[in-house]
Amino acid sequence: MSMVGYIKLRKRRIVMLNKQKGNMYGWVTHTWNVVKGKCPHDCKYCYMKMFPQKELHFDEKELKTDLGKNNFIFVGSSCDMFAEAVSEEQIIKVLNHCKKYPYNTYLFQTKNPLRFMELRNELITMNCILGTTLETNRSGYSYNALPITERVRGMQIKGFRKMITIEPILDFDVTPFIEYIKSIEPLFVNIGADSKNHNLPEPSEFKIETLIKELNKFTKINNKENLSRIYKIKEVRLRPDKTTADKSAKEK
Repeated sequence: MSMVGYIKLRKRRIVMLNKQKGNMYGWVTHTWNVVKGKCPHDCKYCYMKMFPQKELHFDEKELKTDLGKNNFIFVGSSCDMFAEAVSEEQIIKVLNHCKKYPYNTYLFQTKNPLRFMELRNELITMNCILGTTLETNRSGYSYNALPITERVRGMQIKGFRKMITIEPILDFDVTPFIEYIKSIEPLFVNIGADSKNHNLPEPSEFKIETLIKELNKFTKINNKENLSRIYKIKEVRLRPDKTTADKSAKEK
């Protein structure tokens, strides 16, 4: 085969990695989605509802993606690949592809973190951060996802770097919410507000201030810019990829 033919063949085989866009996480460099379509959790505020949604499906051609190296990749950014409707076999296919590119850091975020426990042996060897969303400590806002108490239980898994995202932040009870988060021992916590006018119940500025003050005692905080709508941000913490996340990756 000629060199030109070889290059054309590689272009057909390799799928390009998507660069991070939007305002989800400034410290993520790329996103990668193999599980696509309508997320089974069907959260009211999900940004993906702005776009036409196909049926949930596993896109095999994404397994040809060159994930490169020295990237911080959010795997499953548009659809929760750990939802119960996604088979364990499919999840393992995604994880195995990630393992072919060990010089990246992978973010796996789900509202079904009990599956982290089921897949512990697959995940433990990876350079990854496990995450979940805790919008509040209160019940009634889980939609088709796990209740908050079950998400907390799943995130109490040991031996991993972990993060929590509180976005969109909903009204909460200060002490119970802080205790939930503390029990997870997160590396950092991301806090953001509803940016799409979903008319959700939101906490007072005083509650947010108290939450941040208490969380700062045991973890790092990343206040997103959209939080400024309901809380006047006094200080934005250093991005996790420039501090704790990178340091932990090197020490691993």
